[in-house]
Amino acid sequence: MNGPLVYCGGLAATNAYLVDMGGHLLAIDAPEGFLGFLKNKKLKPDSLLLTHGHWDHIWDAADLADWAGCPVYYHPDTALLCLEPDSMLAFGLPQRLRPVHATQLLEETGPIPVTWDGAQLLLVPGHCPGSLCLYFPSFGQLYGGDVLFADGVGRWDLPGGDRDQLLSGIRTKILTLPGKTVVYPGHGPATTVGREKSSNPFLSET
Repeated sequence: MNGPLVYCGGLAATNAYLVDMGGHLLAIDAPEGFLGFLKNKKLKPDSLLLTHGHWDHIWDAADLADWAGCPVYYHPDTALLCLEPDSMLAFGLPQRLRPVHATQLLEETGPIPVTWDGAQLLLVPGHCPGSLCLYFPSFGQLYGGDVLFADGVGRWDLPGGDRDQLLSGIRTKILTLPGKTVVYPGHGPATTVGREKSSNPFLSET
């Protein structure tokens, strides 16, 4: 598995990824404009993972799933945001979005789609309830949503946010991964676990 196809767009400059796992195309998050991007490239995802339910990550999700005919996956703790996106109207959502229904709710320790061969789920809330990271140990890749960024971490001032929970989850579940692991975040450039462990100012106590 090579590096992903990267898309960045929407009001919050949100990243989405298309990961080719040997013929199975996995889309990770669906910000505004991602559907048009995929149509232009004539690429239909075989599945869609939403790392969490904030509006900038689910903007195109319902339409994308309808167009591609693909299953949608997210954690049960973020289901309310996916099913009732209008709840975010007071927190930056500029317009009403379609609800996004899950084909299957994913737990950290539960089964994952068999087509995601070798992947592991890491539940790291604190930025948002039910924030999931998808880790491929064999390829040294982590798709982290809005948990860990280059020189930053996810904000914790939105409903359901918790600074201590977020930082604890990063330290115990992400910084313990091999230092060369590439982190593909929900915003900004890719980074590595080793770089953030040594220089991220939010994690300086580690």
